[in-house]
Amino acid sequence: MKTEIKGQPAFSYIDVELEPGETITTESDAMSSMDADIELRSRFNGGFFVGLIRKFLGGETLFINDFSNHTDGPRRMTIVQPTPGEVRELELKDETLYMQPGAFLACSEGVKVGVKFAGLISWIAREGLFRIAVSGTGKVWYGAFGALLDREIDGEYIVDTSHLVAYDPSIKLKLQLAGGIFSSLFGGEGLVTRVVGKGKIVIQSRSISGITSWINPRLP
Repeated sequence: MKTEIKGQPAFSYIDVELEPGETITTESDAMSSMDADIELRSRFNGGFFVGLIRKFLGGETLFINDFSNHTDGPRRMTIVQPTPGEVRELELKDETLYMQPGAFLACSEGVKVGVKFAGLISWIAREGLFRIAVSGTGKVWYGAFGALLDREIDGEYIVDTSHLVAYDPSIKLKLQLAGGIFSSLFGGEGLVTRVVGKGKIVIQSRSISGITSWINPRLP
């Protein structure tokens, strides 16, 4: 399989070339174009009940799609995300990465996509009651609204809610006020996520909640 991320950084998309016998798995509605003889199969991720959890509690779509090349030559397709921003490729080697709902785009064979309970703190912070867990050996593609920023954590770090995209399983999340009660209520920051532990996190430079809060007062 040959892949290339193009259109960086604002309007990223993944150009995929599938060799005969290869399959790529994507989030629902992530395919924007493909050769006509690529075979599409939609399925519940992990079964019916896990699919329902991803849909109603994890903020993800109910189905995921498998795109397979059963021809005798290479075939091409394009994968996109719904928001403008950066897309990244990650190579997993018998590893696990947690993602916030909406971040996952696609994965190669050998990678499983599931859900893990994130706790009420994540739900109160509007990050979803469940988080996406990608694990195994293979390639994963994920995206964000805006740019993707890496941070190595050894201790504690503060991230504004709706800006956390992905993090290592060694990282724990706590919710707190940004400052004192008055500053948190009237300073525009409100609740923030305290990231605790040692590992890597990925944050996005923009958030959907932030842009909607900016647009809504300006609507006629």
